[in-house]
Order: sequence, then C-alpha cells, then structure tokens
Amino acid sequence: MKKVLILCTGNSCRSIMAEAVVNYTYPNEIQCYSSGVKASGSVNENAIKALMEFGIDTEGLHSKTLDTMMDIDYDLVVTVCDHANETCPLFPKGVQTLHVGIVDPTGKKFYEYLKTLNEIKTLVLPKIEEALRN
Repeated sequence: MKKVLILCTGNSCRSIMAEAVVNYTYPNEIQCYSSGVKASGSVNENAIKALMEFGIDTEGLHSKTLDTMMDIDYDLVVTVCDHANETCPLFPKGVQTLHVGIVDPTGKKFYEYLKTLNEIKTLVLPKIEEALRN
C-alpha cells in the first residue's frame, strides 16, 4: 500500500479533507495522512460537514503536527497551500513531493467548502494518481 502525506499550514481544513477523500477513494491502494506545518489543533466544522454531505467517513480525523508524522516512510508528500510548499521539510528518504495549491475556505460561506472538496477530487486526486504511477 502506498503512503501519502498531505501537508498544509494548519491541518484544520484542506489537508484534513484531502486525507479523508484519498482514503475514501483508494481504501486498498493508498494510506493517506495529513499534517500541518503549524497545526491548529482543531478540525474545521465546515470541513467535516462537507465531507459528511458526500458520505465520506470523518471518524478519527484530527489536526496533527508534522513532527508526529515524520517516522512514516511516505511514497509521496503533497502540499496544498503555498506556505506549506515553501516550508516543506526535507524527508530522510528523498520522498517525491508535489504541490497543488488550493484556496483556503476557512471563514467563508459553506459552499466554498464544497468547492474545495470538488477541487480536491478534480485537481489533487488525478495528480496523486499520476505521481504514484511514475
């Protein structure tokens, strides 16, 4: 099973949503994790609500700091915000990295969270698939 880390700044919305979507879409092929460069310690309620609207399991989703995720041998690290891309640490194994910038919906109307979820499905998933094939 391939291991993927989705990285953003706060690990409260975009990366959490991406983690859930990847695990939902590829349950037997990819184990996806998420983390924040400066984790907020909480998960955005609207991110959870958007995932639940599409029947995606949200149990166990929580905000994680990067230092707690460094012991895993990842096949791919995906940054979903510019800050995380600019501050992405070097991983010991020389892991392949990919950047797919997504606008943060935090503080906006609920439909923006649904838009973010759609961007994860249409932009992030195909790029992860392609990167893991190579």
